[in-house]
Amino acid sequence: MNAAQKPWEERSAARVVAPARPRKLAKVPFVELADGRLQGVVSSGSDIERVYVSSLTAANHSFHCSTNNNRPCGGIRSGGCNHLRALADEAVLQYGVARVARYLRADVAEDATTGAAVLAAVNAWHEPSAGAPVFSRFLRHLAYLELPATTEPLPELHWFPAGGAVR
Repeated sequence: MNAAQKPWEERSAARVVAPARPRKLAKVPFVELADGRLQGVVSSGSDIERVYVSSLTAANHSFHCSTNNNRPCGGIRSGGCNHLRALADEAVLQYGVARVARYLRADVAEDATTGAAVLAAVNAWHEPSAGAPVFSRFLRHLAYLELPATTEPLPELHWFPAGGAVR
């Protein structure tokens, strides 16, 4: 172990960061800060079988929103759509406003508490981007829910926190 490394950096288990506040998963079942973007899956308000993949890039604050079959969101405007707003609100619930703002490189007021405050702090503009990788990752997460309950390790999840001592 390198003297500069912390003991947890030598383990194959990751630390779990508890959500800032509990979330309801019906509207935004999947939200993550990954690949340099705030990204996730947002349920349609009008069609139960339709979902949208929304994202906001940290580097240049470009955003995109489209259905799971790559049809552009009809509500995209210069400042974003309702799906992007819902995604930002859920990200704040999941990670906290400070972490989301820091990830997106947004200067928010110290008393900011909502995703709307984060979106207001960036100069967002629309740029089409691929939603397929985000939707694919969401589907992979759903597949884990269908696995039978077991205490045996899953090779694919060797990195996932076990909650106990690491061997």
